[in-house]
Amino acid sequence: MEAKSKILNFLGLARKAGKLSPGGFMTEKTVKGNRACLVLVSEEASDNTKKSFLNMCTHYKVPIYLFAGKEELGGAIGKEMCTTLAVTDPGFSRQIEKLLIENGGSEYEGK
Repeated sequence: MEAKSKILNFLGLARKAGKLSPGGFMTEKTVKGNRACLVLVSEEASDNTKKSFLNMCTHYKVPIYLFAGKEELGGAIGKEMCTTLAVTDPGFSRQIEKLLIENGGSEYEGK
């Protein structure tokens, strides 16, 4: 199974386990509440959204990655679309981050 599918599967499992905060408002609340272990922002998100979450994650020292399209992210967690989500479980976060890095992904730095 390719890495993208594995990551999407992990996101689905994390959602079922109640370890995800999907959507802009919930992601922001989770990061600011120091409960986020990892933030994923859709590659299709607006520049403004990317910048605002990058600044927030940098401030709160949360790893942030650009990953997948809005529909792919949403589909993985049982929604139509999802632009941002926070993973709140360290175990899921480590696995997802490991897969992202192994497959050429790197932490988003706003380039």
